Amino acid sequence: MKRNLFVFSVSIVFFSLIFIQLNYSENTGQKTMTKEEQLAHGKYLVEFGGCNDCHSPKVMTTMGPVLDTTHLLSGHPAEEKLPEIVPSMIQPGNWNLANFNLTAWVGPLGVTFSANLTPDKPTGTGVWTEEIFIKAMRTGKHMGFERNILPPMPWTTLAV
Repeated sequence: MKRNLFVFSVSIVFFSLIFIQLNYSENTGQKTMTKEEQLAHGKYLVEFGGCNDCHSPKVMTTMGPVLDTTHLLSGHPAEEKLPEIVPSMIQPGNWNLANFNLTAWVGPLGVTFSANLTPDKPTGTGVWTEEIFIKAMRTGKHMGFERNILPPMPWTTLAV
């Protein structure tokens, strides 16, 4: 549990720095934030941006699905099978289907799996620099130059 909170905290700091860079210029007069302020701001951005909605698996409770706090921002679970797709379900006007976790989607562009946003180097964003993240969000390309970032990731809302 401590490792997961650490991973979540590191992810929040990373994304808060990136979003600050995307949305503010050096000339805004913003003061340098402390680590605690960065964590609070990053937590706010992750929650406001809905990052956990698609990048965190869920667990079913008596109150319905809730975030699996042991796997925050870890993306689509590799071991999770996709539900059966019945061809009659995919008709014009009904193009997007999602799994229970909202970590996998099928639509006209094929199947999309949410990415691991933890700082894990082999599978997450651990090797991403601030410049790579900004370029990815502005161009819609994985790491800023590779394959397209597919819907439903709303990268275009950050591309301004």
